[in-house]
Amino acid sequence: MDTRHQGLTLALILIVGVLTVAPVAMLALGSVSEGLDAFGQFTLAKYASAYTDPGLWQVLGNTAVFVVGSTLLATALALVLAYLNTRTDIPFKFLFGVLAIVPMMIPHVLFSVSWALLANPSNGLMNLALMQVFGLEQGPFNIYSMPGMILVEGLLNMPVAYLIIAPAMASFDVSLEESSRVFGAGTWRTLVRITLPVLRPAILAAFVLGVVRALASYAVPRVLGMPGQVDVLATYLYEMISVGFAPDYGKAAALGMSALALAVVLIWLYRRLTGEGSRFVTISSRGWRPAVVPLGRWRLPLFALVALLSFVVIVLPVAVLLYTSFVPYAMVPGSEAFAQMSLKHWHEVLHDATSLLALRNSLFLAVVGATLGVLLSLFVAYVIVKLRTRGAALLETLTYLSFSFPGIVIGIGFMWFFVQTPLYATVTALLIGYVATYLPYGVRPLASAFVQVHDHLEESSLVCGASHLTTLRRVIAPLLVPGIVSAWILMATMFLRELTLSVVLSRPGSEVLAVQVLSFADDGLWGQLSALGILMIAISTLLVVGAHLLGRRFGARAG
Repeated sequence: MDTRHQGLTLALILIVGVLTVAPVAMLALGSVSEGLDAFGQFTLAKYASAYTDPGLWQVLGNTAVFVVGSTLLATALALVLAYLNTRTDIPFKFLFGVLAIVPMMIPHVLFSVSWALLANPSNGLMNLALMQVFGLEQGPFNIYSMPGMILVEGLLNMPVAYLIIAPAMASFDVSLEESSRVFGAGTWRTLVRITLPVLRPAILAAFVLGVVRALASYAVPRVLGMPGQVDVLATYLYEMISVGFAPDYGKAAALGMSALALAVVLIWLYRRLTGEGSRFVTISSRGWRPAVVPLGRWRLPLFALVALLSFVVIVLPVAVLLYTSFVPYAMVPGSEAFAQMSLKHWHEVLHDATSLLALRNSLFLAVVGATLGVLLSLFVAYVIVKLRTRGAALLETLTYLSFSFPGIVIGIGFMWFFVQTPLYATVTALLIGYVATYLPYGVRPLASAFVQVHDHLEESSLVCGASHLTTLRRVIAPLLVPGIVSAWILMATMFLRELTLSVVLSRPGSEVLAVQVLSFADDGLWGQLSALGILMIAISTLLVVGAHLLGRRFGARAG
């Protein structure tokens, strides 16, 4: 094996290892340390204090209900939508593609805030409208509750579950169901005994990934749970390090170690489930054919339900934010509200020093962070796919390590990592944390792109005397431009909306947009919050549109 290949692999293992292992190691050390100013003085008192807290069991119970409830909702919705889209003749199937992609572009904090504007018990728009129409003394909905949290988190996780279940549903061999019916089984028995068991790996994988995402979720519990005093693990950890005069970082780290261990087990389970797909293969070289189930008289009613879900998930959150950014206070849409519309909130946001600083910081992190992240991802993917050195497997494992952990927990680890350095409470600390946590978003599309470049191109360049670096720069990288652009945009949009790491690492002077949105929510400044939120969505949309246009241009040139 070329020593230069091993040298490059070793250098990347060191870089990625520092980025991903260091915060985990610091979290473990922090959990047994006296405190930030007494690092190295070991004690187990933090564990004893954390796990004997009487309030912890209530928090764990809330967390279990929230995680399981929202994941069941997301998986059930995704299963029904996948069946309708892949197995039936329901019209306008493009809506399913929109449902699967567009909600992932709306920052979770803004999605949560939009539901708070719609259904908060005091002046939510839906509650105000129902009170006016039916003369009610109080609104019927309370989004600041466990059912409200489960609804919003379930809708947010539904697209990811759909992306996992739909391909498995599409490749299902319908002849298995036909055979079941030939032998006398009814529709329900066929569904329970044939269809669902064959789809079991995909359904379980979607469920486990949903549990991981809900366990790591911070935006929904923060925006909807805290006002209703419904604490889950993420907000409980946040309160330990942000509320009061003496934040207990060690206790938060001790509790975070359990969340870390649980996340590792769930990710292992997810990979095991997705890795055993070959046991459930139903498509062979002969005899397989896709089949469409006619819906008959249920065709239009079911389409109406899908259209309503699309409206609730995609149109409603953005429309509510846009409307609230123009009205002076919470008002039911009508002639009086439209007469009082103004640009007052927009003017205040665009002249607010903290909001402008947050906007500059987020744009800097998106542009510079995504560029550095893609550059590192390019070399990592090259080693994993093309060089395949002895350390490539270790490098790949390190790359995906921090991605598996709950953001609020890994944020505490990063805080311990930076606290004794000049980087603490700076934008640079956020930059490093972002790149380390979201590195898989750069490596995955670039690794896929590398697979499509034949080895003969690289070998021809090497035979002609070019070095590996020159070959990567002059031959391979130009062929990867569409993949590079996609990875850059994906990381940039993630960095622009990032919340969980930011609430732990951000300090005065290093605010970012998502943290500023939360600050407006805490102060009840819904108009300014909505204006800033629309600005975030507009910037994210411009990045996505720009990526699409660049991808088409460079893709056409490469072709």
